[in-house]
Amino acid sequence: LQDNPCLAEGSLEHFLFKVLESNNYGVSVLSNATGKWNWDFTSSLFFATTVLTTTGYGHTVPLSDGGKAFCIIYCVIGIPFTLLFLTSIVQRIMVPVSRRPVQYIHTRWGYTKQTVAIVHAVILGIIVVSLFLFIPAVIFSIMEEDWNFLESIYFCFISLSTIGLGDYVPGEVYHQKFRELYKLGITVYLMIGLTAVLVVLETFCELRELKQFKRIFYVKKEKEEDQLNIVDHEQFSFSSVVDSVPTPKEEQKLNEPFMTVPSVYQATDGTINR
Repeated sequence: LQDNPCLAEGSLEHFLFKVLESNNYGVSVLSNATGKWNWDFTSSLFFATTVLTTTGYGHTVPLSDGGKAFCIIYCVIGIPFTLLFLTSIVQRIMVPVSRRPVQYIHTRWGYTKQTVAIVHAVILGIIVVSLFLFIPAVIFSIMEEDWNFLESIYFCFISLSTIGLGDYVPGEVYHQKFRELYKLGITVYLMIGLTAVLVVLETFCELRELKQFKRIFYVKKEKEEDQLNIVDHEQFSFSSVVDSVPTPKEEQKLNEPFMTVPSVYQATDGTINR
């Protein structure tokens, strides 16, 4: 602005805003070209995946009113179904990946379940971190020219933790080689990686130590509820017993022997005979 006093500050800010916003339209400002690559099939699939998993990088957004309305309805219906789907998948994976190996080692070698579960959870966490954090970070640092290894790890962590800040998004370089296949691979990586992270978290949550730690926050409330349930049960039992106990008069009547009652009938002459 000092070198060009004829340029107003407001006009410059408006121009920069349009330049930054142009990426949402699929416009490459540096290459001076436009294309439909921002909303092709792979990019749309990547956008839908980030929305349903609540990652949401924010690099691509619906611009029309119809697109925004559809996005709201799509998220309201799709996000709960996605969470239910991931929950069911994780519960099915937990049996062969976590519970069955712990039970097998416990019965085969006689180690305690607590020790086996801790060692298994640590090993599983190391495997998942290696497969879905370090190895993908190496691949991203090779595929993305402007990313180093730390930035790639940062992107993987932000993505798999569903934070999704959006400051680093892969596959956004114009005229990138095998961009569609690369974008599809990232989509698959996000889904599988998120499932693996949930499996690790569920494995750690099943440890006895963590269960005892969680009881610190709600054990008092549970005790109060248990005491209330016990009191209610005792009151109900006492009232039932009291209702079932006969009174002294009733008990005396019950203990009396059976007595024959003389029959009373009326004779034909009108007199009553006993």
